[in-house]
Amino acid sequence: MLFRKSPKLIYLLILFALPSLSEREPFDSTYKPLPTQYILFKNANIYDGEGNELQNSDLLIKDGVIQAIGDEIAIEDEQLLIVDATGKWITPGIIDIHSHMGVYPAPGVRTSSDGNESTSPVTADVWAEHSIWVQDPQYALALKGGVTTFHILPGSANLIGGRGVTVKNLQRNTIQSMKYPDAPHSLKMACGENPKRVYGNRGQAPSTRMGNFAGYRKAWIQAENYLKQLQEYESKSDNAKELEYAPRRNLEMETLAGVLKDEILVHIHCYRAEEMAVMIDVAKEFNYKITAFHHGVEAYKIADLLADNGICGALWADWWGFKHEAYDMVQANIAIVDQARNGTGCAIVHSDDERGIQRLNQEAAKAWSAGNRAGYNISKARAINWITSNPAKAAGIYDRTGSIVAGKDADLVLWSKNPFSVYALAEKVYIDGGLAFDREAGFYPVSDFDLGIIKPSGVRVE
Repeated sequence: MLFRKSPKLIYLLILFALPSLSEREPFDSTYKPLPTQYILFKNANIYDGEGNELQNSDLLIKDGVIQAIGDEIAIEDEQLLIVDATGKWITPGIIDIHSHMGVYPAPGVRTSSDGNESTSPVTADVWAEHSIWVQDPQYALALKGGVTTFHILPGSANLIGGRGVTVKNLQRNTIQSMKYPDAPHSLKMACGENPKRVYGNRGQAPSTRMGNFAGYRKAWIQAENYLKQLQEYESKSDNAKELEYAPRRNLEMETLAGVLKDEILVHIHCYRAEEMAVMIDVAKEFNYKITAFHHGVEAYKIADLLADNGICGALWADWWGFKHEAYDMVQANIAIVDQARNGTGCAIVHSDDERGIQRLNQEAAKAWSAGNRAGYNISKARAINWITSNPAKAAGIYDRTGSIVAGKDADLVLWSKNPFSVYALAEKVYIDGGLAFDREAGFYPVSDFDLGIIKPSGVRVE
């Protein structure tokens, strides 16, 4: 992928960093980080993504990893780059847990609309990553808003729509080279209006909400039987295995069995409170865990139930009312979910939108403001978790990113002002300690599509 600065160098670094196809398993991540920088940020204001605000603090990163946070870190090294961050703010890189970039790319034409395999109510066999257009110009726009990682999901036409994937926000020439290493897949499910409308309008099942739930349960019964067959076969001795065939591979059942084995995380598009509650019952019936409900405009009604079951609410700040099941919204929705059960709730601000992803810091600010107007005493340091550490937990990557903790990946954003200000701009964005975006220097990724079709002014192609 070409950059405004040193395009040949960046291209060659990426090209030679990729392992050969013969050295990896199919669909594995081949991600390699940008060249890292050894940086000491001085006198920064920091939201660490763990609920803490640190004033006039230093932050040291090296070899792509956060090394230390504290007052007056003193190091003498000629290779050290010192950045004066006085008056500026540093946060973890923003993570969007619900994106369709790449599967619904820009420009939005039908030939690239690849997010919904709406040919059957259950399409657990499809993977979003097999639809992704890596040249999507939206990635760079999200990067300018501080987004370092995002989770791409299939659409919501189906009861079970397929696998989602987590990617680093570095445009590369293959999706494998963007995939977050070892991040678990997700399973996208959808309840409510969408599946019953899509298939009911065709005279197919489901056409009602009770048809939706029957469809989920039938699929999970099949998955349980498939997993039982696999487990019975694997329990046999080697001699016994030689005398019979292994169960035939079934791509749909492989994904659902992955959920039942706690290897794949469940993310559900769902708006209404009573439907979320029934989805929790279905999960208990088949002994799997729901990671997050997405959109959930009525999540506030069952905030304690979500907290009791360890389920995150991935929600909008104020997007509602565009269809019947999205009417009953309150602006304090995110704050109520966050504060459930004495503050043990998991709230996430998500985008589900190619424009909203560019300003998730402002979306979090709106949700924080609405919560405090409703009487909740929520600090900005806690609210920043809604776009950093909480989505990292929901994506299964919190052990490596999402907060500014020594030993974690140096995914960072340097802001011109407090990120809860509408005037704040991401000045620099680092992914694994490598500079991915620099507003002042005019350093930003440009896709081949942009270079070949739009040709931004000032971009020099060599």
